[in-house]
Amino acid sequence: MAICLVTGGAGFIGSSLAEELLKKGETVRIVDDFSSGLRANIENLPGKVEVVEGDTGDTELLGRLMRGVEVVFHEAAIPSVALSIENPAATMRVGVQGVAAVLDCARHAGVKRVIFAASSAAYGDTATMPLVETMAPRPLSPYAISKITGEQLLRVFSSLYQIETLSLRYFNVFGPRQDPKSEYAAVIPKFITAAIRGQKPTVFGDGEQTRDFCFIDDTVNANLLAATTSQKLSGEVVNIGRGECVSLNRLLQEINEEAVALGVRDKNKPFDATYADERAGDVRHSRANIDAARALIGYEPRVTLREGIRKTMTALKNR
Repeated sequence: MAICLVTGGAGFIGSSLAEELLKKGETVRIVDDFSSGLRANIENLPGKVEVVEGDTGDTELLGRLMRGVEVVFHEAAIPSVALSIENPAATMRVGVQGVAAVLDCARHAGVKRVIFAASSAAYGDTATMPLVETMAPRPLSPYAISKITGEQLLRVFSSLYQIETLSLRYFNVFGPRQDPKSEYAAVIPKFITAAIRGQKPTVFGDGEQTRDFCFIDDTVNANLLAATTSQKLSGEVVNIGRGECVSLNRLLQEINEEAVALGVRDKNKPFDATYADERAGDVRHSRANIDAARALIGYEPRVTLREGIRKTMTALKNR
C-alpha cells in the first residue's frame, strides 16, 4: 500500500486500525471531526501520520486528502443505535451522504480500494442463527438503515466505476480504546468499569439476549486482510465476528471471574446487575456466520472472549 486514508481515525476502531497500519510502515492520513473520536486515541501513534480535523461530507477536503491514496478505510459514522433513534437526520447525513462523498472523491482520485465499516445491525431481529450475508436485511433503527444504504452504495460504485469495494459487517467489537464514560458506550467497557469500581451494571432486558463479541485486534486484522487480498473485490459484504453467541448474563459472569483473577474484585462479593426495560432498536440474538469472510479474505478470529476481556480490563484498570 502507498498512502492509507482512515476516516473516523480518532475513534475506537479507526485509531486502532491506524496504529496497526503505522506499525507495518504504512503512511496514514486520518480525518475526523472529533464529535465522538478522541484526540487522546491518536496522540502517540507511531510512524508517519497526518491528522486533519474535518467532516467526511466536505468533498473539497476529501478531494485533497485522497491524492496519492491507495486504500480508504471508511470508519466515520455516528456509532450508536440509540443516538440514531434520537437524531435520525444526523445519522443519515453522516452514514449515507458521507459514504457517497467518500466514494465519489475516491473514484475521482483513482483510489484502488474502499473498505467500509458496515454493521450486523443490518440483520435486525430474527430467530434464524447464525446470521448469513444472503439473508434479507431487517433494520430496526436509522443506524441500521444507514449502514445498509452504505453497503449498496459501495456495490453500485464498484459496478459503475470499477473501484474495488468491500463492506465488513462488524458484530460487537470491543477493546481497550472504547470510552466507558459515554452514555452510548458499548456493554463490555460499561460492565468492566462497574466491576472495577464495585458498582452494579445495568442490563437492558433479562440478560438472556446474546451477542457475538469480537475483539478489536480481530476487527483490525479483517481490515488489513481486506486491503491486501489479491482477490478482486466488487462490493461484497462479509460478516466479521467470532461466530459465537454469548448472553449478557454469561458476559457478566466472565467479567466478574476475570476481575477476581486480576485482583480488582473480592471473590466473595457478588457482581449483581440492575435489570431495566429493553431499549428500542435492540435485537434479541446475534451470531455471525463467518464462512464468506474466510473464503474471500482469509479472515479467522484469533482472540477469545476471555482473552479480550482480560486485555480490555487491564487497560481500563490502568487508565
